[in-house]
Amino acid sequence: MKLKLSELGVGKSGVINSFEKDDIFLKLMEMGCVPGEIVKVDQVAPLGDPISISVAGYHLSLRLDEAEMIWVDELFLS
Repeated sequence: MKLKLSELGVGKSGVINSFEKDDIFLKLMEMGCVPGEIVKVDQVAPLGDPISISVAGYHLSLRLDEAEMIWVDELFLS
């Protein structure tokens, strides 16, 4: 199921599919957020912003408005 990274729950994983806007693509790509990469939501701040994710073997904090620009395909891992 395709959804925004900001909608993915804590502990859930997805595969990066695409980006909402091209202007943020380069910044996110430099941080390891590229299409085809698996991303996992580790934590969400108490007020919902920022979120902590695991991608490309490291941890990264994203602002909610950045996470809303990343489309992912949710993975259902057992």
